[in-house]
Amino acid sequence: MNKFLFGLTLLVLTSTWSFAQSSTEKEVYELSMNKWKWIADKDIAKLTPLFHPQAKFVHMSGTWTTARELEIIETGSIWYKDAKVHDTVVELFGNTAVVWNRITLTAHVRGNDVVTEFTVTEVYQKEGADWKMLALTFSSVRDTHEIQK
Repeated sequence: MNKFLFGLTLLVLTSTWSFAQSSTEKEVYELSMNKWKWIADKDIAKLTPLFHPQAKFVHMSGTWTTARELEIIETGSIWYKDAKVHDTVVELFGNTAVVWNRITLTAHVRGNDVVTEFTVTEVYQKEGADWKMLALTFSSVRDTHEIQK
């Protein structure tokens, strides 16, 4: 009887932990997907509280700060018009989440629309009840690139 109760307790605890992990991964996944929409819509009001003030953003043409990234998005000097997300992997490390998205990005740059394949790495950290983006890095890849899970 004791072995049965121990086994049942272990099963319940493991299931609860797995559910919590999946729930948190889903929360971060949805935040990442919303971020792409907010960027395309130039919705600075939603992006400002998401981006940590000391975050870094790595693009093909340079690395810059949160303030500069928000300025670029708001002014449309680079307009991230549409990010078609093909694959996403979310991994949790304590109160830190890393998201990898394989995307096809359509952006308006210097008067032209350009389409580029990227794997985008996003790093988030939980601060109180909110997730804050610490880093976003665009890595140019071929359209056959796969994110291994």
